[in-house]
Amino acid sequence: MRGSQVSFGTYRRVAAVSVALGVIGALTAGPALAAPTPSPSAGVVYPPLGISASAECKFPSNNVPSMPWSLQKVVLDQLWAAGPDKVPIDGKGVKVAVIDTGVDAANQQLQGKVEDAGSTLKDKSNNNQQVLGSGVNDLVGHGTKVAGIIAAKKVPGIGFSGIAPEATIVAYRQNDSQGNGDVFTLVDDIKNAVGRKVGVINISQDVRATGEGGSFPGRPELEAALKMAEDANVVVVASAGNDGLEADTYPAAIKTVLAVGASDRNNERASFSQYGEFVDVVAPGVEMLSTVPGGGHCVDNGTSFSTPYVAGVAALLKQKYPGWTAKQIRTRIMQTAQRVERKENRFIGWGVVDPVKAVTSNTPPSDMPVEDPPLNLAGKTRLQAQPLGLAETQQDRDARTATYALGVGGLLVGGLAGAAVVLRDRRRRTDG
Repeated sequence: MRGSQVSFGTYRRVAAVSVALGVIGALTAGPALAAPTPSPSAGVVYPPLGISASAECKFPSNNVPSMPWSLQKVVLDQLWAAGPDKVPIDGKGVKVAVIDTGVDAANQQLQGKVEDAGSTLKDKSNNNQQVLGSGVNDLVGHGTKVAGIIAAKKVPGIGFSGIAPEATIVAYRQNDSQGNGDVFTLVDDIKNAVGRKVGVINISQDVRATGEGGSFPGRPELEAALKMAEDANVVVVASAGNDGLEADTYPAAIKTVLAVGASDRNNERASFSQYGEFVDVVAPGVEMLSTVPGGGHCVDNGTSFSTPYVAGVAALLKQKYPGWTAKQIRTRIMQTAQRVERKENRFIGWGVVDPVKAVTSNTPPSDMPVEDPPLNLAGKTRLQAQPLGLAETQQDRDARTATYALGVGGLLVGGLAGAAVVLRDRRRRTDG
């Protein structure tokens, strides 16, 4: 069943979410994309991976000079500080594959940074014939936004840049204008990326399994390709999906993939972000500014754009620790995330990704994240949870005694004052 599709695009469902979030694109509104229709023969439901902003921008667009909120949370100079031998940690020498709608290299922040890996896009209306074309031809803009968040270079007068601005993007075009792709061409692109010696693969799309045991057409082939990537120490980062439901999505739910959900400005799970035990971390995914085809910037929302944020961090770690395994890099990202509790949970995984902490931490490599230790006082006394009871505590008794003393004192003062008035009046009558 090679007609199986993988999608990032149910725009219609999430338009209301974008409006509710008050997302206003920096650019002129354009026509919205139609919602993709999954192939009924595949027996698979494909959730969205690219939430359309409430105002679609046209390409090219205007440059935005201000720094977006997602970068304001990161001290970029500290993030890119010199590593061993005074070499800046900025992604230089690391290739990141973006398997998407293509990446347009005409944007000034992507010029000279994009390798064309070609197109594996298939024409669904013509017996799934492969559409020959370029990987640097992005008619949708989705892949260009993803690439910008990873590796847009710094340009004077523009506040936006990628997390790894010196990394190289390897561009694959395998999704059509409605976000539809094919599981088998995704497999082909993963294999090709491994052969090109990329360090990181970004997959901002997913397929939801509806078959028994989490099956879907192409799953064995997809798992085999991901194993090839793992064996080659390629870090694969994939989006969790935007249905806002608790359900596994693939390839994110495969163990060797770093599954990324979306967080908002308050470091909480974005309402549209898929959740479940498979989610490893979350990263900014609301009102994300990035590059668009032809030049300029646009705002968009979705786990599609939290994923490249994490892929950029992975690229920095690949540069700093070229001998680390893919598992060790995934673990560093999870271990250094900002947590809300000692261990992971099904809503935000291990927490919100902290790029600076991930890159500047000097802890030894590890193959598995661990829970934070219980809080101790003075390094000796472990805090113990106390049962809730109705019995009076010493603090309660002290407060009650103070209240009684104050009341009795007030009565005494009042009594003495009253007695003085009575005595005075009696003396006046006696003297008279």
